[in-house]
Amino acid sequence: MTRRQTVSLGCVAAVLAGWPVAAPPAQAAPHRADGRIVVHPGESIQRAVDTARPGDTVVVLPGVYRESVLITTSHLTLRGVDDGTVIAPGGTRAASACGQNGDGICVIGAAGVPIRDVQVRSLTVEGFRRNGLWASGTEGLRVHDVVARHNGRWGIGLEKSVHSAVRDNDAAGNGDAGIFLANSADEHVGAIDSRGTLVTGNHLTGNRIGLTVRRLRNLLAGDNTLIGNCAGMFVVGDENRPRAGALTVAHNEVSRNNRSCPATRRMPAVKGAGIVLTGVEEALIERNLVQGNVGTSPLSGGIVLFHSFVNALNERNLIRNNVVLHNSPADLVNKDPEGRGNRFVRNICRTSRPAGLCPADASPSTGE
Repeated sequence: MTRRQTVSLGCVAAVLAGWPVAAPPAQAAPHRADGRIVVHPGESIQRAVDTARPGDTVVVLPGVYRESVLITTSHLTLRGVDDGTVIAPGGTRAASACGQNGDGICVIGAAGVPIRDVQVRSLTVEGFRRNGLWASGTEGLRVHDVVARHNGRWGIGLEKSVHSAVRDNDAAGNGDAGIFLANSADEHVGAIDSRGTLVTGNHLTGNRIGLTVRRLRNLLAGDNTLIGNCAGMFVVGDENRPRAGALTVAHNEVSRNNRSCPATRRMPAVKGAGIVLTGVEEALIERNLVQGNVGTSPLSGGIVLFHSFVNALNERNLIRNNVVLHNSPADLVNKDPEGRGNRFVRNICRTSRPAGLCPADASPSTGE
């Protein structure tokens, strides 16, 4: 190398030293085609969601994706191919608040502005410290064909959400409810009108509670299967207004919910509870099959009206045309004697407390 070449290279090096060093090229954004973004194993679902526009569908191919996913864009669909698309906790600190809170998938609206018409479907979310899928401040949310299992709190949880459809999901082995719906998870305020929310066709097993509906009105829970939980279904209200109720529970199978769960800060120990109403008004409970729920906890029995812990009465509820058999301590249980206007009509059952709620009871009937 000549001296001139050496000097020239030295000058170039000196010039380059004064410029910032270029970073490696960023990973290319996920490819969008005809409103679809496809995520392959090893790629980031969150990156695809962040790239998506309203109306897009993010399709996640089968594989295990170790991350949490936060959705804040309206009119977006997140879907797997089948239950082989698995979202599970990652091994590093989560980047978003969703993962930091211990949730798998989060659908979150801004303060006072709901996120609208999001769909999550055809995937598995499992093993998260808190909730498998958590939604807050949504309108028109659709959760279909999701498997939510072995999450620490709720498999699928919704609060402050209206006009929702939670359909054909499988929630198993979750620490609290398989499916949980509430006006608010943490605030003690009056019930909200859920505007015809549907909870239908779900299979709920091995949870503390199969389905919890708390402080809501105008909702249908129908055609669900709740088997092998500690309690099948809780419909819960309190002293706040508007009161919880004006909803329908129909055509569900609630059988053998005989796991034993210890007491918590909010609830006594529970085992063998079928459908429990507490602090609820104007609910219609009809054409359910409730059988084989056996236990000795305060909430045990087939269909149970339970006096609220905060002294809110069950009032004007109609329990009719249900098949309620082989439950203990009784098929129909009314532990809310001060509740007004509750009626038990044309149920097929054999035992009740107090006696007289079933046609087979020898004592004078207090039903119709």
